[in-house]
Amino acid sequence: MGEMIKFKRPDGKECVGYYARPAAGDKAPGVVVIQEWWGLNDQIKGVADRLAAAGYRALVPDLYRGKVTLDAAEASHMMTNLDFKDAATQDVRGAAQYLKKDSAKVATMGFCMGGALTMLAAMYVPETDAVSSWYGVPPPEAGDPSKIRIPVQCHGALKDEYFTPASVDAFEAKLKQGNVPHEFHRYDANHAFGNETGANHHPASAKLAWERTLAFLKKHMPA
Repeated sequence: MGEMIKFKRPDGKECVGYYARPAAGDKAPGVVVIQEWWGLNDQIKGVADRLAAAGYRALVPDLYRGKVTLDAAEASHMMTNLDFKDAATQDVRGAAQYLKKDSAKVATMGFCMGGALTMLAAMYVPETDAVSSWYGVPPPEAGDPSKIRIPVQCHGALKDEYFTPASVDAFEAKLKQGNVPHEFHRYDANHAFGNETGANHHPASAKLAWERTLAFLKKHMPA
């Protein structure tokens, strides 16, 4: 479906990403997709392919520079070593800038670790017009969510031990404080319920969250 491409970061360095092109071509709205802690694997490429099938240009920046793992301990190690600020302000922003060259509107969506980075994109990537985060919010010290000025969507898991319901509630409270346009959905499921290859996959919740995501994108980024 898609292909690996190269694009420039704001600092001029090169980044690689997986790009999925819709039938509508290179003027369609764009979506930057951010990986879980496993890396740029076939599952996250599949998300980009699904977005392309729905009419969006999708680009997944390779934050781990080619590294992919199935081992949770190794994934945790790679995530811990990731410079989140650099990933958000350089890799993710570079991907958004690449899409913005041809797309009038660009959104960012991510999962788990990528969900937290998606919220950082809402704060620090001016090229993004809307964000959808699946089970991921950044820690309070990462920035002030009340300053966000674009539509925010969040899909939280009520049984999430990584991004707890309390942390999601606290993030939403900040958005309310700043009158940020937002919609939060909570599911009776575990962390990573949307990953069809994982042990926590919850098909009903995943289906509903995907439908809500497409409706959100259609509302804020009409093709």
